[in-house]
Formats: sequence, structure tokens, C-alpha cells
Amino acid sequence: MGTFPSWTFGDELIQILEDAEIKKIGIDLSKAYILLKQEGISLKGINYDIGIAAYILNPTNNRLKIDNLIEQYLEINVEEVIGISDKKQANKQINLFDAMSGSAEQDEEAKKQKELEKEKYCLYAYAISRIKEATLKELEEINCLDLFYNIDMPTVEVLSDMQWNGMYVDKEELEQFGEELKAKLETITKIIYEMAGEEFNINSTKQLGEILFEKMKLPVIKKTKSGYSTDVDVLEKLKREDPIIEQILDYRQLMKLNSTYVEGLKPYINPKTKRIHSFFHQTITATGRISSTEPNLQNIPTRFELGKRVRKVFKPEEGKIYLDADYSQIELRVLASISEDKHMIEAFNEGEDIHKQAASKVFKTPIDEVTKEQRSNAKAVNFGIVYGISDFGLGEQLGIGRKKAKQYIDEYLEQYSGIKQFMENITEEAKEKGYVETLFHRRRYIPELKSSNYMVRQFGSRAAMNTPIQGTAADIMKIAMIKVYEEIQKRNLKSKIVLQVHDEMMVEAPLEEKEEMQEIMKQCMESAIELKVPLIAEISTASNWHECK
Repeated sequence: MGTFPSWTFGDELIQILEDAEIKKIGIDLSKAYILLKQEGISLKGINYDIGIAAYILNPTNNRLKIDNLIEQYLEINVEEVIGISDKKQANKQINLFDAMSGSAEQDEEAKKQKELEKEKYCLYAYAISRIKEATLKELEEINCLDLFYNIDMPTVEVLSDMQWNGMYVDKEELEQFGEELKAKLETITKIIYEMAGEEFNINSTKQLGEILFEKMKLPVIKKTKSGYSTDVDVLEKLKREDPIIEQILDYRQLMKLNSTYVEGLKPYINPKTKRIHSFFHQTITATGRISSTEPNLQNIPTRFELGKRVRKVFKPEEGKIYLDADYSQIELRVLASISEDKHMIEAFNEGEDIHKQAASKVFKTPIDEVTKEQRSNAKAVNFGIVYGISDFGLGEQLGIGRKKAKQYIDEYLEQYSGIKQFMENITEEAKEKGYVETLFHRRRYIPELKSSNYMVRQFGSRAAMNTPIQGTAADIMKIAMIKVYEEIQKRNLKSKIVLQVHDEMMVEAPLEEKEEMQEIMKQCMESAIELKVPLIAEISTASNWHECK
């Protein structure tokens, strides 16, 4: 969807679009915002997006295009009625600054198509109005009007503006990094060939399997229908068997870095703005978290140094600086507040190190004698509890036996009885009601809890525990972004929100607005909601994304 249909904007229409008092109701209003902005028109009065309403009503529904909703709510098949569909356009990236294209073809087929298009847009306008009425009623029934009007709808403009702003990429530096990766790949390829005693296609699972398990006689961990498995889990287990494994893992990491984050990013650099304008979606995840695609900027590597280098190519323009605001342990703070666990609340209110406190309680050690390893293990348990980790999963993560991992979890839940109670209650409640909610009444239905399959039920239990925590944290971040965005508008500042990654928000600010924006970000983030524990936002400044804290 790169352009509007072949018509022009008259002054009267522009006035309507830019009048905040005239409420706009539609679908994909984020795309409309971008497309109009390309024409120099600021869409104001964004009021009701039926796609977002339908998403709140069922966040696991991935059929949110206009044709799907017409079929769902009005029982009309658009293709059957009109004969044309927008399916091909559904997931197409918006090409910023594309000129509007008009068709010069005047043959009968073109005229017929034009008439069909008119019919289709008339049907869409009628359908949007009807679907709005239906979804509004349903939102009211499940107590989600406040969530819809005060969180999700204002987020539309914030995310659209973020996409419009984009992030500047130093293409030359990106290409240099690519050359560096290719040189490293050449070197590591030669090392692997020497260790294997012959040349082969390292990217071929079949050839790699034959080298490792037939020629080098390494123990076979897993076989598939097509031969030996050489996936990451298998290679990790073989690390101690032969040094070639470490080299193969490094080779794969370098290949992924180059293909996904160097060659993969280049096509997304806009030739006019020199920026990457990623899509930010609010109707993809089941928990309400914002996601990013084309490209996924939330997935840029952070775990190893070479991966972090990708972030160095993202820079503010000259005379500006990045301000990065990160919520400190927001999900644990939400868990403390929701579960009302007295120990966790006390730790956060007293400004204690929550992981040290957990280590002290789990390992029965005075808090000032807690070792780094104990703290690290307690941290894994703390975050594992948030994500519903199993004793097997914790054992794998910490490199300890399942029995020992179970002991850690049991001891933790005994000490933090409020959390234990919360976990038991929320699962039972979800079984009974069929759904769980965030503090802002965002629902997630969990039919998996009634499955006859044990693994599916286990997934349902984890989702029941995790959704209220992760979903509430996501809602808090949206509120904070809305507040920052509104403050920027109100004060007529030149600063712009350019990125949001889970618990982190990044602003590109002129140097002269640095101090003011730091204050705005901290104040808006920490006052987003009143929990039983304080919200803490840590702000850092940087001359590229890599330097952000």
C-alpha cells in the first residue's frame, strides 16, 4: 500500500483531515498517517481504528484486515460481492515519499476496475461504520473503553510518528562492518577446513553432519528423517568433544550477522532520508507488547560484542544526541505490585538489590555475604518466575541438575509466598474465566488451559502467569510514550521519539533540548502509573545506539 487511490486532495478535504475536532474512524490509520504525511498533510483527530478494537477484543486474532473484519462482523465476503480484494497489499511496506500514481489506461477493463473500486470503497466506508458500532459495544461489555481510548488509540499516532522519524544509518560504516565480517568468515572457513581435513559446504546440514559424525566420529545427539541434526542445541552439547564445534558456532554467528544485520538492513535504508523507517505494530503480540518489522529493530543483537557493533551504525543527525530511557526491572516491579508480596515490595521501596535479596533468602546467606554466583542464580530465578520457567529450563540455563533447580524454585516460592499465591490464583482464575487481564483490563484468552495435551496446558499456565505482568509492563510503556509525545508537542520541541524496545524508549534530541528532554522522559516514565513500588527510569546519552546504556 504505497499510495492512495488515483484522486487528488482538495483544500476542503485537507482541512477535514487536519482538523483535530473532526474525529477520524477507519482501519490501518497508522498507514493513513504515513501516506498523508508524505503529501504534507497532518492527520489529526485519530479516534477509532476498528482493527485495534478487534485486536483488544481478541489479541490472538491475526485476521485483522478490512476484508476479514467485514466477513467476521457483517458476514459479507468482499471478493464475492465486489470481485476484487486487497490481499496482495496487506503486508507491503510503505515506501516513504513515493509519488501518487494515477492510471492512464482508458480501456474497458480499466474502467470496469475503477467502478469496482468505487463500489469497494463505498462498502468499506459502510462496513467501518457498522463494525465500529459492534466493537464499541463489545469493548464496553468487557470494560476496555479506557484501555482503547486512553492507551491504544493515542499510541497509533506515537508509533506512526516514530516510523515517520526513522533512525539515521551510516551506510558507509555498515558496509565497512560487512567487509570486516566477510574477512573473519574467510579466516574461520579455512580453520574449519583444516580441522576437518577437507573442504565442504559448512552451510549444508547434510555435509556438516557427515564430517562431524561419520568422518570425525563425534557422538550423535539427534537424528532427523533427513539425516544428522546439526542445530545449535546439538552443537552446544558437543562443544567439549572437539574444538571444531566452537569454530562452527562462531561461523554461524558471523553468517547470520552479515546476512541479517548487514546485507539485510541495506535495502531498508531510505535513499531520500538515509534513515530506516521500521513498522511499529500494536496488534501482533498476544500480551500487548509493541513489535517491529521491516526490519525488526527490536531484534538487533545485544548478547555478544560483535553483534552489538551493528548498533554503532545507527546515529543521531549532526547537532543532535540520543537519549535512551530504560525502565529498571519493570516486570519485577509489576510482579511485586500485582502479587502484593511483602518481601519484594519492601526490597523495591527500600531501594535494595532485589536479586541480592532473593539470593539471601534462597541460599540462607546474610545479604552482605551473597556471592556474585549466588546473585546471578537468584536473578535467573527472579526472571524465570516472571516467564513461568520450569525446573528443567532453569537447570539448563544455570548448568545445574533438575533436582537442584527445583530446590531453588521451591525455596524461592516458600520465601516469596505472595508470588506463590499469585501464581496459583491466576492459573485457577484463568481456568475458571477463560482469560487473564493486565492492570488496565487488557484481556488474553487462554483456551490452552483446558487442553487434553499436558504440554499445551503447561503453555497455558505460563501464559496465564506471564501475561498480566508482561502485558501491564507493555501498557505502562505505552502510557509513558504517549506522555512524552504529548509533552514534546505541547512545548513545541524539535526532539523526536525514534525507537521503542520493550522496556526502553529512545529520543533523538537537539543538543540544546538535552536537559529538558531528560527531565521530561524521567518524569513521564516514572509517573505513568502508581504501583505499590516506585517506577524507576534510567536515562543515558549517546552519540550512537551502541553507546546507549
